Amino acid sequence: MFKELCIAVMFTIVLVSSSNAMPKEGCGGDCSSCHKLSEKEAGELLKKIGVNVKSVKQSPSHGLFELLVEKDNKQGIVYIDYGKKHLMQGMIVSLETMQQVSAHAQDLPQSKQPTSLDVSKIPVDKAVIMGNPKGSIKIYVFTDPECPYCRTGHAELKKLAKIAPDVAIHIMLLPLPMHPAAYDKSRAVLETKSIDLLDNAFEGKEIPKPTKDGSKKEIDEIVKFANENGINGTPTLVMPDGTIQVGMRDAETMKKMLEGK
Repeated sequence: MFKELCIAVMFTIVLVSSSNAMPKEGCGGDCSSCHKLSEKEAGELLKKIGVNVKSVKQSPSHGLFELLVEKDNKQGIVYIDYGKKHLMQGMIVSLETMQQVSAHAQDLPQSKQPTSLDVSKIPVDKAVIMGNPKGSIKIYVFTDPECPYCRTGHAELKKLAKIAPDVAIHIMLLPLPMHPAAYDKSRAVLETKSIDLLDNAFEGKEIPKPTKDGSKKEIDEIVKFANENGINGTPTLVMPDGTIQVGMRDAETMKKMLEGK
């Protein structure tokens, strides 16, 4: 929803079996003639997450409403399906141009998305390292233990650690505000820097509560760095040369990318 929100370049749209979702005759024309969502209704649907709905439009992808929302003086985009049953976070990307498309493009602050950063500035002392800690090749992964895309990506990172023995995978825990439990989970993992605890967090298992006040400052520092360097959500990869790659890749693809192929 905001800079901190979970980015999923490719996500699955759940089709809802509901009379609200699609008319019996089918939809072949102007979607707005049959599917409507008012700002007031949207506000009621999203009141649990405490956002202010600024406006509602048909999204560039059929089957979704695109909402411009605001929280803590920050604006962002979320999506609700026509059945009004599911909230989706992330961005819609054109497969032709690989650029983000948005019905609210003119309503959002226009800023160029950074494509790289200075890796020497990454607070790696706050990282949990998978793979070979002494590896000469380093990759940095900004991830949230409650993000479903990150959970899938974590499994690929474990595979990468096995097939690329000279790679140090720096896990930068970036809890998102839409995942209330992610902050404390991230703190708990960072306090121990335990790979087992990290795995348990991604597997949805119960993990100990954080006990050290210092872990709040450490997580906040990661969040601050991400915000200042154009990392808009999770999962996000930062390659050894500082190139920012939004979204996760499979293990073999990441290995090739790290090898410059």
